[in-house]
Amino acid sequence: MSDEQVFLSDFPRNKQQIFYKERTMSKIQSILLSLLLLAPLTLCLAQDRVDVSGDWDFVLTTPRGERTSTAKFVQEGEKITVTMISQRGESKGEGTVKGKDIEWTITRETERGTFTITYKGTVEGNTMSGEAQMGERGTMKWKATKKAA
Repeated sequence: MSDEQVFLSDFPRNKQQIFYKERTMSKIQSILLSLLLLAPLTLCLAQDRVDVSGDWDFVLTTPRGERTSTAKFVQEGEKITVTMISQRGESKGEGTVKGKDIEWTITRETERGTFTITYKGTVEGNTMSGEAQMGERGTMKWKATKKAA
């Protein structure tokens, strides 16, 4: 067999190898590009998840001044349970945390009947703030700071 014949007989095999290598490199490039594009999205989603579990110093701004209390949150996924302790006693409620948005409702039995307060706000790290819908009494601003562990 001449050198020319050996080269020609190897050519289809080499062409297959080149095609296989190009296809493999193309797949690797696609996977790496996908990972690079998904990494920032994953980071953004992770940053939007907040955990409000723990004790918080809570301040409600009323027409008569600021009222302070303690709020204890227990979070499981998006669901939260809340226990608020103030000079008027203890109240419990439930709500949700979706991204940075938080909402919960407390229902109290008072001398005047049942009274429901719905708190809505935004969580920013160890602080949160928003408005409380006080039934027919309108809304009031609130803010809270997470207590050190």
